[in-house]
Amino acid sequence: MGMSVIISAAAAEDAEQILKLQYLGYQGEAELYGDWTLDPLTQSLESLRAELAEQQFLVARLGDEVVGTVRGRIGADGVARIGRLVVHPRMQRHGLGGRLLEALERRLAEDGRPLTAFRLFTGHRSLGNLRLYARQGYRQTAVEQISGRLTLVHLEKPAAAPLAATA
Repeated sequence: MGMSVIISAAAAEDAEQILKLQYLGYQGEAELYGDWTLDPLTQSLESLRAELAEQQFLVARLGDEVVGTVRGRIGADGVARIGRLVVHPRMQRHGLGGRLLEALERRLAEDGRPLTAFRLFTGHRSLGNLRLYARQGYRQTAVEQISGRLTLVHLEKPAAAPLAATA
C-alpha cells in the first residue's frame, strides 16, 4: 500500500530536514549555473530557524520524510513574496511543486492582510521552473542580470479578488 504526500505547515522541528532538502534540491541549480555559493546551499540552520519564525513555511511529507517545501510572506505593500520551492529529485514531475505553490498561495490569501499579488523569481536557465510558474499563472515582469552566468527572471501573478458576500 502506497503512502500519500501530505502538505501542511512546517514546524520548528522540521528545520533540519528542510535545510537538507534545500541543499539536495539546489545541487542541480548550482551545476546549471556553475555556482555552488547560491544562498540555499550556504544557509545555516540558525538562519533557517529564524526564517521559520518570520514566514509561512509549508512542507510536503511522505510518511515522516519532508519531500517538498516552500516559503513566503506578505509585505507591507500587499505583495506576497514566495521563495525556495524545493521538491526532492525523486518526487519531481508529479505535480508536487504546483500543489505546494497553490497551497502557499491559499494560505497567504487567507492570512487576513491585504494581498494584491504573488511574486517569485528563478534563474534564466531553470526552464522547468519557468514552465511550472507559467502553468500556475505567473508572468514575467523583469529580468535582472546578477553575473555573467546568472540572470534572474522575476514573475508575478495577481492575487484573486475576494468573493463578494451575497445577501
